[in-house]
Amino acid sequence: MTNRFKILTLNNIAEVGLKRFPDGGYEVGGDLAAPDAIMVRSHNMHDMEIPPSVLAIGRAGAGVNNIPIDKLSERGVPVFNAPGANANAVKELVLASMFLAARNLCPAWDYVRQLEGDDKAIAKAVEVGKKRFVGFELPGRTLGVVGLGAIGVEVANAALGLGMKVIGYDPQITVRRAWQLSSGVEQAASMDDLFARANMVTVHVPLLEATRHLINAERLQLMPKGSVVLNFARGGIVDDRAVVAALEARHLAYYVTDFPNRYLAGRDGVVALPHLGASTGEAEDNCAVMVADTLRHYLEDGNIRNSVNFPEAQLRRARPHRITIVNENVPSMVGQISTALAEAEINIADLLNKSRGKLAYSILDLDAPVDADTVQRIAAINGILGVRVLPVTDE
Repeated sequence: MTNRFKILTLNNIAEVGLKRFPDGGYEVGGDLAAPDAIMVRSHNMHDMEIPPSVLAIGRAGAGVNNIPIDKLSERGVPVFNAPGANANAVKELVLASMFLAARNLCPAWDYVRQLEGDDKAIAKAVEVGKKRFVGFELPGRTLGVVGLGAIGVEVANAALGLGMKVIGYDPQITVRRAWQLSSGVEQAASMDDLFARANMVTVHVPLLEATRHLINAERLQLMPKGSVVLNFARGGIVDDRAVVAALEARHLAYYVTDFPNRYLAGRDGVVALPHLGASTGEAEDNCAVMVADTLRHYLEDGNIRNSVNFPEAQLRRARPHRITIVNENVPSMVGQISTALAEAEINIADLLNKSRGKLAYSILDLDAPVDADTVQRIAAINGILGVRVLPVTDE
């Protein structure tokens, strides 16, 4: 690879991930002009002027709400994330939060913090006060898991190991995640069925218009009295006012969330954490490594995996000359591209064409290099969003 790619970082990215970019072929930094790709964590890109040179965006994490995906799709730019890289970190925090709620640990800890007097007075207060914090044990309780992606599957399997009954709901579960899910996890017939049967509900879905306020007043009322809701996905998935009303009516015992806000602050029964889900050194390293590798595969070979807006597309190189094309997902595009190459007397040695929603993506290995005029001709085809000539590899 003779090309030198520039990777702009918008946040502090784990060094172990940045080291995946070879010095000879990449320049990486937080102040680069005309970058080929951007690596980002939480930086809000919606109001950012994204340079026209950008070929790809890599999110070192799972959620992509901070990235203008629709605008980038219109430009033919893939957005990559790191699904599953932080799954263990989030799973552990969900489990910890289940114990916090089951044993009333937060109010009990706060009670002891405020005790005054000598050891005798404190010991007496402890014996009197502990009756207020009687909790329950997890074995035999039912956990409902909404969303069975990488995190949801790990949470469900771990809860089974704690002796809980687990029911899950995800009409879009992938074959890969289904294989990973323990056979002991029962499938809920519907979302309402899950809420009606669960003492605890944890949600692990992205924030979309379809999932906004997925946990609402109606579903909370379906849960048994004294239930617990856990949200380590996104804030808007839960209707905060409905949760607070359920807490005040003592229908819910706790709401544990990773997304604090002014409305929730100081509310009884709310345990709000400062977005700690993926805040472990291991998770940050895993996310950075996964996204760096994904960006390299795309920039060097045009292969796509872990994209939130492009189809999965991976083709082993058959020739040193490769081009990739992204276009609107409409008929006759491959035919027009093939015609342009044939008229330039360039043979296609191998071709992969995949589509996802409104986008289609093609990888073509060629027997000869493609000239600038042919690239321009392909780019001028109505519906073409982008054409890339990939770095030449050795035979």
